[in-house]
Amino acid sequence: MRGFFRHKPGDQRPGEMPPGSRGTILVVDDSPTETRIFMDALTKAGFRVETATNGEEGVRFARRHRPDLILMDVVMPVLNGFQATRQLRGDPTTAEIPIIIVSSKDQPTDRTWGLRQGALDYLVKPVDVAELIAKIGAVLGD
Repeated sequence: MRGFFRHKPGDQRPGEMPPGSRGTILVVDDSPTETRIFMDALTKAGFRVETATNGEEGVRFARRHRPDLILMDVVMPVLNGFQATRQLRGDPTTAEIPIIIVSSKDQPTDRTWGLRQGALDYLVKPVDVAELIAKIGAVLGD
């Protein structure tokens, strides 16, 4: 599934910034629909987008490629987003990569737990795309 959503060079639309000019975002989410929404919005905003369909795949990708930022779902098979965030924070190779949790879990305890695992922010789906892009820009300093 990952290859289906991967951006291919030359796929930008007229008037768009070249993919990757603002950095690489790893989207870790098991929903093809959500992944596509994030990929389209982030690519239009000038980011290169990579995807993973579960926390384990996301951790593996982050260790190998060190993306500029990770958008992490919570409810996923194999390794959930809280577990994956905790693993990334505990690894010196990935500890400094900013993580924003984006989840349908909207209880205050979920938000608190996500931030305790090391996420910088916690957004609830459906996400306002403009707010997401603004938060990513603030984290990345652009």
